[in-house]
Amino acid sequence: MAREPRRESKRDREREERDSEFVDKLVHINRVAKVVKGGRRFGFAALVVVGDQKGRVGFGHGKAREVPEAIRKATDAAKRALIRVPLREGRTLHHDVFGRHGAGKVHLRAAPPGTGIIAGGPMRAVFDTLGMQDVVAKSLGSSNPYNMVRATFDALKHQDSPRSVAARRNIKVSALQARRREGGEADATAE
Repeated sequence: MAREPRRESKRDREREERDSEFVDKLVHINRVAKVVKGGRRFGFAALVVVGDQKGRVGFGHGKAREVPEAIRKATDAAKRALIRVPLREGRTLHHDVFGRHGAGKVHLRAAPPGTGIIAGGPMRAVFDTLGMQDVVAKSLGSSNPYNMVRATFDALKHQDSPRSVAARRNIKVSALQARRREGGEADATAE
């Protein structure tokens, strides 16, 4: 008797739609060896960055005996650890920020339209998947991709939008931006 093909459930369709909205980038693969009685056993560790190119991004680390399995595990871990980053005009940062993790240090600077992504490998993957179009980034210290990605995420977590600052201070966004303009004009007249 022939089996009827399994119908897709609503949950499966929702999961596929959710997964299709994400863009994932493989940042680094590391081959590791475990020495055993018969010789060496090789495994693979993968670092993957996932984002929806609309302000959400996450990274994950996965280990397995085969490369595709390690990448799949890392992608799943990245989707579970997404963070939301406020972007100015959907293209750049609101303000310059510094991030660090271990010996990895990064400086991220807001940039005018048309600048593009000026950043090294692991940081570029984060900005591409985040949907950022204009940013200038500099990595100081460690060039280890794991530390660079974690330092970049540390910097992005410290990013504040004018709306969140205004809410924290219990004032309106327009009042906050008016203060900033007044302060800028006062500095210009003092010189």
